[in-house]
Amino acid sequence: MQDGSENRCAPTFPRCRGIEHAWMATALAVRGSAQVVSERSETPGCHDGEGAAMHCPFCRHPDSRVIDSRETDEGQAIRRRRSCPECGRRFTTVETAVLAVVKRSGVSEPFSREKVISGVRRACQGRHVDDDALNLLAQQVEDTVRAAGSPEVPSHDVGLAILGPLRELDEVAYLRFASVYRSFSSAEDFEREIEALRAHRKVPTSR
Repeated sequence: MQDGSENRCAPTFPRCRGIEHAWMATALAVRGSAQVVSERSETPGCHDGEGAAMHCPFCRHPDSRVIDSRETDEGQAIRRRRSCPECGRRFTTVETAVLAVVKRSGVSEPFSREKVISGVRRACQGRHVDDDALNLLAQQVEDTVRAAGSPEVPSHDVGLAILGPLRELDEVAYLRFASVYRSFSSAEDFEREIEALRAHRKVPTSR
């Protein structure tokens, strides 16, 4: 009989306001190089308290037992240790709530920090911006869009969330990104944006 603690969903992801959360679990094998990604459930509940159904990455047995669960990534994910009843080997899964980005076409896809970094890196080409700064910016963008409290966010809002921290990071990269994001079509568009940048500099950040 399984421990009762295994039959509860971790409190990090509650059934709040009836909003359905998508769940993603990525299995990282402790030994060897096996890595598998489980199917996602569109309901907020955990399957029998153990997260999404997970095949063993070693023997492909269709079930596993959770032996330990704990929060990680500042409460943004749940790390679970699992044991396969067939081969006895153990592996780890990481479960996070998926934030969906809805494109203009109506197609949705999971939010990706890597895509944010890729887009901003192009704007930063030739500028003195390192990977640590880009990673921090991507984290700020994700924090901003998640703060809205919705499981889905328009791609337009992701772009808006990029503009603020990018302006503080590098003004030239900001202008490049804004020119594409806002579809600049003339020198006057750039001039207006530069004037807005100058006005932003004059606004005191603290008293």
